[in-house]
Amino acid sequence: MQRNNGITATGGSNVVGNAVASGRSAKADVRNSGLTQSDGGRQPTPQEIGDLLTRLIDELGRSEHPERADLIEAAEDAREEVTSAEPRKGKLKLFAKALVGAVPGFTALASLAVTIEEGIRGL
Repeated sequence: MQRNNGITATGGSNVVGNAVASGRSAKADVRNSGLTQSDGGRQPTPQEIGDLLTRLIDELGRSEHPERADLIEAAEDAREEVTSAEPRKGKLKLFAKALVGAVPGFTALASLAVTIEEGIRGL
């Protein structure tokens, strides 16, 4: 038996990134975060994480997320922290964990949140 380390879809299915759609005329859409691990596992720089947080803030501002104001404030704090001279990694990891838990159901935000969490974890 082979282990499935990704998404497998057959029939009337469409898979894009981490989104799956099934059924007739299925579509799946995920916005790319701009960072990938295809470059030998290079971790994003604090500036790149700050840029991702800026994108997250912009996406949240356009979203209908019920907690968007609080999430925007937290993301602004995290952006300031990650680009500081000596970022507090514990504080950033708490933010990243809370962020991933706060955005399920919002595919583009969830994808971006996971990318930010992975970047922070690599600091």
